[in-house]
Amino acid sequence: MPAVALQGVRRSFGDVVALDGVDLSVEQGDFVALIGPSGCGKSTLLRIIAGLDAGEGQVAVDRSSIAYVFQDAHLLPWRTVADNVALPLELRGVPDRGAVARALADVELTDAADRYPAQLSGGMRMRASIARALVTEPRLLLMDEPFAALDEITRNRLDERLRALWASRGLTVLFVTHAIFEATFLAERAIVMSKRPARILYDARIELGERTSAVRGEPAFAHEAGKILAALERGSE
Repeated sequence: MPAVALQGVRRSFGDVVALDGVDLSVEQGDFVALIGPSGCGKSTLLRIIAGLDAGEGQVAVDRSSIAYVFQDAHLLPWRTVADNVALPLELRGVPDRGAVARALADVELTDAADRYPAQLSGGMRMRASIARALVTEPRLLLMDEPFAALDEITRNRLDERLRALWASRGLTVLFVTHAIFEATFLAERAIVMSKRPARILYDARIELGERTSAVRGEPAFAHEAGKILAALERGSE
């Protein structure tokens, strides 16, 4: 069974149609980047998959093991990093400090466990948000432009860390971004959506080998990014 299966998904807001007839199947363990013009409905589609929004059409997703990372870290300022990460477990009534410690170690924040959000950099706050998502050991991770507000160096480092977490945990990831190079580096599959009302214009595997920082300078990387750019330009017309 695929991790996500959508058929004929449509979403409108009054007279404005955001999504129109979206069909999408995502296999278990895949890493998929959703790319498209600003305001085309990428985030709306992610919210529908998560069950945070309702649309027409068929949506088949196992929501018993799902986590969502927003563009803003949304950490509670009065709780330490460790206590923020522990929150999903507390809400389930299964507090597990061992799981919190493992999640913090996965994002290299063990030394910041007792700090408060105001004491963290932007990149550290986002890593804490990712740890909070991972602490329940989800199978499906939905991410809505989580690194968009970060500087390029921090963003690249987090991209590399996220790829490593995806590989080590066997996650299925849907990652919304408007950054072509980020999508090319992170994902195994790129999906480009048209401007509103959004439809899928391009759906292809990203043919790259091991993703290291050096791959960004290779001709194959530029070639794959160029294919996504061409599709994005078509979708913006």
